Amino acid sequence: SSPLRDRFGVQLRLELYTTEELQRIVMRSAALLGIEIEPSGAREIASRSRGTPRIANRLLRRVRDFAQVCHDGVITSADHALGKLEVDRLGLDAIDRRMLTAIVKNYGGGPVGLETLAATIGEEAVTLEDVYEPYLLMKGLIDRTPRGRVATQIAYTHLGL
Repeated sequence: SSPLRDRFGVQLRLELYTTEELQRIVMRSAALLGIEIEPSGAREIASRSRGTPRIANRLLRRVRDFAQVCHDGVITSADHALGKLEVDRLGLDAIDRRMLTAIVKNYGGGPVGLETLAATIGEEAVTLEDVYEPYLLMKGLIDRTPRGRVATQIAYTHLGL
């Protein structure tokens, strides 16, 4: 907030991690957890983790579960496991896709208000605004307008519409 910046004089901006940085984090976390992982598997997890180590580590643990149950315990590729977890190539999960699909199919691409969108997909508006919307905005999948959220051409292409 402005008063906090004025009081302490610190101007910080949140920067997301690169895929390469996240791949190193995933490799280190795998070593700490005693998980065998190949660089290609770590890169796949890193590329779908929305730029945050917390999500990368969560995905690593889920992919490990699939590797232990379905394979020999070594993570060579994460594509199958992440597909089962409904995390696509952009890192979008089921709620992200429901949000985009609702804007496109129910509201003709928008604009649609946040409260209306939240009611449509059965999520809290504050959760959509704080958790899902920033990543969708950053990836250029939606735009915020004075009248509501609008799906972009990138969203249509990603959804195959």
